Amino acid sequence: MAIDPSDRAERAPRRTATVLTAAGCTALALLAASCARGEDEAAGGQDGGDTAAQAQVLEDAAGSGETCSAEQAGIEEFDLADMKVGFSQSEAESNPFRITETASIEKEAEKRGVELITSNAQSDFAQQISDVQDLMSQGAELLIIAPLNSDGWEPVLAEAERKQVPIVTIDRQINGDACGDYVTFIGSDFVEQGRRAADQMTEALGGKGEVAILLGAAGNNVTTERTKGFKERIEENAPGIEIVFEQTGEFTREGGQSVTEQLIQSNPDIDGVYAENDEMGIGAVTALRGAGKEPGEVEIVTVDGTEEAVQLILDGWVHGVVESNPRFGPLAFDAHESFGKGEEVPVELIISDREYDADNAEEERSNAY
Repeated sequence: MAIDPSDRAERAPRRTATVLTAAGCTALALLAASCARGEDEAAGGQDGGDTAAQAQVLEDAAGSGETCSAEQAGIEEFDLADMKVGFSQSEAESNPFRITETASIEKEAEKRGVELITSNAQSDFAQQISDVQDLMSQGAELLIIAPLNSDGWEPVLAEAERKQVPIVTIDRQINGDACGDYVTFIGSDFVEQGRRAADQMTEALGGKGEVAILLGAAGNNVTTERTKGFKERIEENAPGIEIVFEQTGEFTREGGQSVTEQLIQSNPDIDGVYAENDEMGIGAVTALRGAGKEPGEVEIVTVDGTEEAVQLILDGWVHGVVESNPRFGPLAFDAHESFGKGEEVPVELIISDREYDADNAEEERSNAY
């Protein structure tokens, strides 16, 4: 039996749905356990974890439809409780996304009583490759990887295949063969995030104006796909909006500030800024304040859903935020558990993300991170 996204999605509200009760759980022990967690979280998160409203929710119908099982991958079935899990974080826990992501993995391992060993590459891709190889040398039998880049993973994939170590990737994809190089990718539909950001920008500008894009870091699918979705939707629905500036801010607050300072010099009358994550958007606000701009004078749309960005909506500096939920722990361990039991796991587990704007920012702020 497979993890059913439509069942799994019900472990938290789909923004308007009621919380799933025990009676609505499927017969799968995995999903029954998820339902039990959902009830505890809905009651107020007494275990110190995230609330049901904060939990990741899977799209009802997303991904390729392909699945992966231990038999397909040529790996013996296993009991997750008996396994040592290695987690490779790509970037320093110095921004809310990475802090929340790592905490979610650690909390879920602790909740399940699973031995977890971790590493952090500090934004150095060569170091991350070495880190993952070291995790396997330390006896990691399962891997959860938050990749810095999508390409260049061949040494790790070859070693993991030789040692029969299943891999679950989160947030960013590894370019490889599904069910050959990795079990599943868990993350958002980044093209759709770009489209939704474009819709927010179109609304903010009334369909007309000059816009700058603060690009994320090069070399990963997140930047490529958020850019693709934004441009396609602007071209399709808002021909009166012209993208006049694009430059990477490397997904950092400092980068967003620096690039926006350059933008103001070259395009002082810019109408809108699309920042491909909140950190760059917050940096853009700092630059605009420094240039004497007023809230709302330049419309800003970002992606992530951090508390600080949502607060900036309330302060008038940011028009809207498309969420990218980093609480991967439950889904990542669920995927490994199901795979170990011989169940079919979708090779893509796509998350449904909310969005924040002036209409819901106050009410939904508690769900930000």
